[in-house]
Amino acid sequence: MEENGKEDIVVVIGTPSPDSSKLYALTVTEGDPTWAGALAGAALNLPVFHITEAEIRDQIDEQVFEDELGGVDMVLDVEDIAEAVRSVREGVQR
Repeated sequence: MEENGKEDIVVVIGTPSPDSSKLYALTVTEGDPTWAGALAGAALNLPVFHITEAEIRDQIDEQVFEDELGGVDMVLDVEDIAEAVRSVREGVQR
């Protein structure tokens, strides 16, 4: 990252809950909030999105998304997950 910069890097996560999504989003933006991992205190400031957010989903071929993730919106709370990730991305902690 230091060699090539981070302008073209986006982190896409596929975590199953709002809490886990927020934890992973915080880890790649502000550093590991638990201070237990390798990224403790390492603020990468990378933009992070969940795979189900429109910004990512709209870039994936519809059939590929359906084949790989079809029905995910029936088993995950995608709206709350998206809100958790968006709050971290926008710097609004809830």
